[in-house]
Amino acid sequence: MESVKVNPLASAPVSKLMIKFGIPSIVAMLVGALYNIVDQLFIGNSVGTLGNAATNVAFPLSISCISLALLFGVGAASCFNLHMGSGDKEKAPYFIGNGTTMLIVSGILLMLVTNFFLDPMLKVFGSPDDVFPLAREYVKITAYGFPFLILTTGGGHLMRADGSPKMTMICSLLGAVINTVLDALFVMKFGWGMAGAAYATIIGQIISGIMVIVYLFRFKSVTLELKHFMIKFNCIFKIMSIGMASFINQIAMMIVQIVLNNSLKKYGAQSEFGDSIPIACAGIIMKISQIVFAIIIGLGQGAQPIESFNYGAKQYKRVREAYGLAMKIGAVIAIASFVVFQIFPEQIISFFGKGSEEYYRFGVSFFRIFLFFMWLSCIQPITSIFFTSIGKPVKGAVLSLTRNIIFFIPPLLILPHFFGINGILYTGPIADFLAAAVNVILAVWEFKIMKKQEQKLLLCS
Repeated sequence: MESVKVNPLASAPVSKLMIKFGIPSIVAMLVGALYNIVDQLFIGNSVGTLGNAATNVAFPLSISCISLALLFGVGAASCFNLHMGSGDKEKAPYFIGNGTTMLIVSGILLMLVTNFFLDPMLKVFGSPDDVFPLAREYVKITAYGFPFLILTTGGGHLMRADGSPKMTMICSLLGAVINTVLDALFVMKFGWGMAGAAYATIIGQIISGIMVIVYLFRFKSVTLELKHFMIKFNCIFKIMSIGMASFINQIAMMIVQIVLNNSLKKYGAQSEFGDSIPIACAGIIMKISQIVFAIIIGLGQGAQPIESFNYGAKQYKRVREAYGLAMKIGAVIAIASFVVFQIFPEQIISFFGKGSEEYYRFGVSFFRIFLFFMWLSCIQPITSIFFTSIGKPVKGAVLSLTRNIIFFIPPLLILPHFFGINGILYTGPIADFLAAAVNVILAVWEFKIMKKQEQKLLLCS
């Protein structure tokens, strides 16, 4: 009797699969967050407060790169796993090929758009006049790394879907190490300032991107041919529909960053802090919090291939187990970060250069008030990724909007009229609490649906 090889996603313990896929995914996400943190660290200690503000003004473009990478990377990986799980091995490779093509094309388009419209974009992003030259110098160089950043981030999801999460980690980690070493050399030793940090960033991104391309020629699960990379609009549409939740989540973050920068500029100018200090402090704190979100999103993405494959194979118990394990680990991370942010805000800010008394005072307040419900931050990202993983992109997209648009933008626009710049700080906890509540309700409802489907399967068997 011929033995049938069972896919580990369907049979291996979920805890072991989470270690296999979760840790490399977390490392890959952390590396993306650390790219910005490392630049901020060296720039803050060499250029100063205005340099920190400049990297914050440029941050929406980094978010836009990640959004495109997740749109095509997560979408293609989820489609690939869903089709492999249901046994459709003929169609599955087209999602990898088309996803790769769109990662490259979108990166080139974003690079061109940024170069053509750089000045007005930085103004829209909320750049104060004294910050504008530094932000322009930084983005003009980093824009050339966009195609490689998008390919590396999105390609990481494709490699993980192929059962190679360690390769995802290696590609991202190598780029980050190169960036850090070159930052120390270009910024601190050679004194190249913003330009030095920018050059260090794109060199690391280029090397990581090349490694992803090399891997795609050696894809393991299926054989990729030239025809798989030729655009098929039905595949692109499916990829985008599945990846839309992750894309919208990042776009929402970008919109929030832009509105937040402009609000900090406006109401900061009316306060004792001025227009640059709040933007500089917010930039540091938002990027520090991104480290936590990177870990949590990495957990959700680590669970993605397990959830996708087993949902396609109708093994709903394993789907729930993967989601639950990701949520438990995420809760531990979120609670620990909340404690650290409440106890050591001034010490964290001090790592990014010296500042005035007002600089530290605003930074500490931002940490303690804006991130007050940080301990709930695991719920929304893991849940929205979960819905994407099981092929329900509409729910995933709606949940992606809860924290960063639906419950954040209205208070951000209203509260400062009554409380000045302090009103901006109150928007964070309001949005975090309401988004967590909605995500819990929809997740519980979905699990009830799964249990009903399980009962139907038992009756039919």
